[in-house]
Amino acid sequence: MIKRMVAAAARAILVALLIALPALILPGVRHDAAQMVALLALVASVLTFVEYFAEYPSLIEFRNAPPFNRMRFIALFLTVLLLTLISRGQVAPTGLSQWLTYAGLHVGQAMDFPFSPVRLMVLLAPEGLDEPHMQMIRTHAGLAYLISLASLLCFVALVRLLDWPIRKGAFNFWVNLPLFDPTAGGDVLRRLKRDSHVNVALGFLLPFLIPAVLKAASVYGTPVDLTDPQSLIWMMSAWAFLPASLIMRGVALMRIADLIEEKRRRAYAQAELQVA
Repeated sequence: MIKRMVAAAARAILVALLIALPALILPGVRHDAAQMVALLALVASVLTFVEYFAEYPSLIEFRNAPPFNRMRFIALFLTVLLLTLISRGQVAPTGLSQWLTYAGLHVGQAMDFPFSPVRLMVLLAPEGLDEPHMQMIRTHAGLAYLISLASLLCFVALVRLLDWPIRKGAFNFWVNLPLFDPTAGGDVLRRLKRDSHVNVALGFLLPFLIPAVLKAASVYGTPVDLTDPQSLIWMMSAWAFLPASLIMRGVALMRIADLIEEKRRRAYAQAELQVA
């Protein structure tokens, strides 16, 4: 119990740090914004602690199938951290921030081609926005999308090459998929494959759909403020992370479906041998 409590507390602190990171690093954060960030960080840390301290999860999937959640957290944390350092470098430049800005700008320019997700995010900029802000949007979008692609490729390699999630032991289906209702009807295998296909399809579409939704919101509703550093950081992080997370979930569900299918084949073959 003590080990589980310490691990849950460490995860809660890391989640709170992730949410508070831009407000802690960026200069000139308003007092009311800092209070809101602190409240969100506190709520998220409490939820994380309760979820990981409980013996059985209720919300978080693949809790006992590392490093699925760890890879997703590292990708999001790295995205927020790097984008925050780049934004801080516009006010208080350092050698690290200048290097990150240089690298991110080249990555953004390489990914900024017609009909690419990065180009769609750049097109969200309001008319008349000056070139430095345009370059900042391109830099953030390119770097965030690169990190999401790298995390996705790492997870696919983990599944294919390192035999996730059964390399270190058996996979407990009901503990690691608490949101999957086995009594909803239909074959579990078919439903897993359907959910996998839906997640992968949404993951591929979201980088294109999110800019379209934000553009429609700016035209018919409240425009997105791309000049505010915190808004830019979180918007780019969410835009890049959510699609990669959905594709990773789809790949994981398909892997679980393959394991179940393989186990069924072995059981059927063994039953046929016993009958014969």
